[in-house]
Amino acid sequence: MKRQVLLALLCALLLLGWAAADEKKPEWTAEDILLAESAGQFRISPDGRWAVWVRTAMDKEKGERVSNLWLSSLTENKELQLTRGNFTHSAPRWSPDGALISFLSTRPLPESVKKQDLSKSQLWLLNPAGGEPWHLTEFERGIRAYAWKDKDTIVFAAQEDPTLYEQRIKEKKDTSQVVEDAPHEPPVRLFRLSVKDKKVKRLTANDDWIDMLEASPDGHWAATRHQRSLSYEFDQRVPPVTFLTNLDTGEQKQVFADGRIIPTEIEWARDSKGFYVVSDYSRHPRYRTAVISLLYYLDVARGTPTQVNLEWERGLGAEVDRLQATPDGVLALLADGVRYKPARYTRSDGAWTRSDLEGEHVRNLFGWALSQDGKMLVYNHSTPGKPTQWYRARLDATRIVDADPLTQLNPNFKDKPTHRSEIVRWKGARDEEVEGILYYPLNYEAGKRYPLILSIHGGPASMDLDAWEQSYAYPKILLAQKGALVLEVNYHGSANYGLDWVESIGGGNYYDLEIPDLEAGVDYLIARGLADPDKLATMGWSNGSILSIELVVRNPRYKAAAVGAGDVEWFSDWANVDFGAAFDNYYLGAAPYENPEIYLRKSPVFRMKNVKTPTLIFFGTEDRNVPTGQGWTHFRTLQQIGQTEVRFILFPGEPHGLRKFVHQRRKVEEEQVWFDRHLFATYKAPNEAFKEGSPLDVALKRGTIQKVGTQYGVLSNGRLIPEVVEHKELELGRFEVTRAQFAAFDPKYKVEPGTENFPANGIPFEQAQAYCAWLAKLTGQLYRVANEDEVKEVYEGASGNENTLDFWAGYSLNPDDAERLMKKVGELAGAAPLLREVGLFQGRGEEELVFDLGGNVAEWVIGRDGKGKLLGGSADRAADPKAAPRDAAEGYRGFRVLRGEPKKKEEKKEK
Repeated sequence: MKRQVLLALLCALLLLGWAAADEKKPEWTAEDILLAESAGQFRISPDGRWAVWVRTAMDKEKGERVSNLWLSSLTENKELQLTRGNFTHSAPRWSPDGALISFLSTRPLPESVKKQDLSKSQLWLLNPAGGEPWHLTEFERGIRAYAWKDKDTIVFAAQEDPTLYEQRIKEKKDTSQVVEDAPHEPPVRLFRLSVKDKKVKRLTANDDWIDMLEASPDGHWAATRHQRSLSYEFDQRVPPVTFLTNLDTGEQKQVFADGRIIPTEIEWARDSKGFYVVSDYSRHPRYRTAVISLLYYLDVARGTPTQVNLEWERGLGAEVDRLQATPDGVLALLADGVRYKPARYTRSDGAWTRSDLEGEHVRNLFGWALSQDGKMLVYNHSTPGKPTQWYRARLDATRIVDADPLTQLNPNFKDKPTHRSEIVRWKGARDEEVEGILYYPLNYEAGKRYPLILSIHGGPASMDLDAWEQSYAYPKILLAQKGALVLEVNYHGSANYGLDWVESIGGGNYYDLEIPDLEAGVDYLIARGLADPDKLATMGWSNGSILSIELVVRNPRYKAAAVGAGDVEWFSDWANVDFGAAFDNYYLGAAPYENPEIYLRKSPVFRMKNVKTPTLIFFGTEDRNVPTGQGWTHFRTLQQIGQTEVRFILFPGEPHGLRKFVHQRRKVEEEQVWFDRHLFATYKAPNEAFKEGSPLDVALKRGTIQKVGTQYGVLSNGRLIPEVVEHKELELGRFEVTRAQFAAFDPKYKVEPGTENFPANGIPFEQAQAYCAWLAKLTGQLYRVANEDEVKEVYEGASGNENTLDFWAGYSLNPDDAERLMKKVGELAGAAPLLREVGLFQGRGEEELVFDLGGNVAEWVIGRDGKGKLLGGSADRAADPKAAPRDAAEGYRGFRVLRGEPKKKEEKKEK
């Protein structure tokens, strides 16, 4: 007895501090990336105490991303989910008095609303103090934008109701489409909506299309942007105009009449005397395709704009929500290459003074929201190796202090390995410095060379940031997990580096600078001894695909390419893309009818005869950014030339970016296999006739079970011990501890010949702990009895098709029959006659099988109170899901080992 107590004490000490020597972190899967949560659209309440925001995640059952509203306290650790369901909830706004939250939602209207042909998206209200949301609108047309005027009134922009012309076409069931039919496209006007009685009043009579609306804090004014041409996106010929609308009278006045300022973002000053405007700037006389973003301020009383001197030649960051008004000016995110530079601009006597913000996370801050009094800040922080979370903090002049996590997104990421990354720079085209981000393999060892994959961003006027960026298009961490270096390059033409850089590839220079930048980046990593020159690949989506295609046309050194939605021929691109003229005329320098030679010279399809790189092509069938026909041309050209393998995958109904879960998963899986085959050389072709979970699959998995002679288990220092396998991210005993294994610990334990592989039974909780301590000492690894919380899920639902009393009865027992049957069992000889050899019944698990979780002996775990508790079914108890917990008889008690330290509990916020 003394020996057992000492062994139990040793086990307890091991539980406190002994880490497993070979602990293995769980691997990343495609679903980790595709099902990941994101947060955004933060709005702080008028009193600065709460933030409402939108949490978005892929709904696996629906197959699309869904979004719901959440409410988080900014003063204590409290969080509340406000909406539920697999619908879209967006654009939350606080009423001026903070009593209500409005939002747009596709959730179904009540059954009492029987109107036909209503918009799926309607405006809803909810009380943040509690209760169900209620709908505010029943509109045929969707709301384009909205804002609170005062606590009783909302203003919104929407199309007018259908005209008689539209109604007649609908009656005819005519699905014909007239492209850019401006005379019949209903105008988007401004309306006023009463929150109390739901009455709507028209505020404006404009004949154009409002697409941006921001109301002043005092509710007197609205700044609106109006599109004047349905083809502006295509040709940028007729630019939009901006109006200032008096929300009390409906009177409108055009501002920025010279056309120089076109708002891309509007932020009202806190005193409502003016508003800040972000406007793109380009030196091109017509096209705003490659730009930097400048900041202006319009004084309402004077009606004239003033440019805010940013004291930063790269301009504002190339993202939305770059501005947050303060009581004395504005916060701005400035463009700074792979990062942003947060700055505060203080206004005094019509001039602004810049001060850079300071704080723990300022170098990797990528989005924010500020309270009305300018004292409480919510912001987004991440790095390539630190997944995104939002933080709350105080803004003390220019210092961000007392930062504290506000969200707990993707808790399943916590225990997974993450990237080591490095910001790298080298000389590219024109002997100018190029900046990129290098992701190291998860298993990186200094001195070794690794396969290198170029991960090329789209745009081209976009950029890769020093942030957590994982997606179906760029699943970088899956590639790093396979052992690849991944290089992101902010090539010439990328945003966030100033006007000279972003404009450098216009006017016919497309391809001419970006390709040398990319090639020089690859050469740089080869020269550093990091990249294996014989194992290079490239991937990208949109412009990243376009550049990848050009790379493999020019250079045969790339062993694999995976390209999504990329052009190969520019003539047809010009007319078949929503922004075709604006893009192609700018980057190629002319329209195809003006200079067909450059369109011919720039199109890689005419230079593909020597392509040797195996190429995987992805396209959505409804792509309006890069026509699907480009994919067909690419595929057929490589197929007919016949110099390399090519595979073409179409995603029905998908636009430029894939939306459906099943398509995103297929893209990632196909890409991983492609690189396994052509880059890593690790691919093993599956047998497509083989079904997982089939009897053949189970038989093959059973073939991996470890035995010593005829006895289950493995040898350690000459002793028979349990085999441990991975199951639900735990290192769990494949079987219950067998009698032969337990006898190796306790020679006094009697084992009848022929029962060596039966579960050790009649084992008290203390002996189970003592066995684990002995096993730990024997092997030098931490073995233990599991904690209830970490394995509860493992045992749930495990009693079907197991060695329970139902098996012996031959049918599903109710509690009364179970009591009667046990009397009959008493006629059998032996202390526990219903026990059987381990592993005779169905196993559980995807990779490795684990047996008898729901039958044979009930198994000891450490309960929440620290005492022993039995989990799982047993041979002397019915598999009755309705029954209250009832311990197995002493002869039917055993245990299973678990290897490794307990996982730390997640801290849960109060709800």
